[in-house]
Amino acid sequence: MNSSTTATPQTVHTATSTYRTRALVYTALLGALFIVATLVKINLGFTPVPITLGTFGIMLAGGLLGASYGFLSIFIVVALTATGLPFIGGSGGIDKLTGPTAGYIWMYPIAALLIGLVSDALFAKRAKLGRPQQVLLLLGVFAFGSLLIYASGVPWLAHVIDNPKYNTVSGALKAGLYPYLPGDAIKAVVATLVITAVRPIIPPIRPRKS
Repeated sequence: MNSSTTATPQTVHTATSTYRTRALVYTALLGALFIVATLVKINLGFTPVPITLGTFGIMLAGGLLGASYGFLSIFIVVALTATGLPFIGGSGGIDKLTGPTAGYIWMYPIAALLIGLVSDALFAKRAKLGRPQQVLLLLGVFAFGSLLIYASGVPWLAHVIDNPKYNTVSGALKAGLYPYLPGDAIKAVVATLVITAVRPIIPPIRPRKS
């Protein structure tokens, strides 16, 4: 074996450090992107749940970083928000994680994790996705980056909202689900296009499987 290609403890350590550094940088960048995305919002007036780009940030975090780092990037933001930092929608604190939109927020890191699992599986042994894989990625992004979040967000909204018109399940669906699905579908399509185009060309944060 050529000595120039032989792995030594030093080269292995250097490569590992490079991957870890990239992972930390990307985790911080996608976390920051998520914070900024939550600031882009439209308040509807009849509901405390705004239309926001936050879920788009979650889709990108999971799809680009994969399961573990995608989860970490969003979880850190949620955890820091709980300490009082205004990282989600420009506000923070325990009230943010117990208020009307708390059910959605709790699921954010899990959504990034599951999107990351789908993305990791699809990119595991291929540099670029074909059309069938792109469709699978789109379905995963929409299912976990949208529908899963509503699965916890809507029941919690029905539990805490102070309005007899919306504190039933049907009312909560009108206040916390139906107005957002068209936008979520668009976000899922755009996120899938970005992930498909960008993930193959960014420097990897973990060794590629042969």
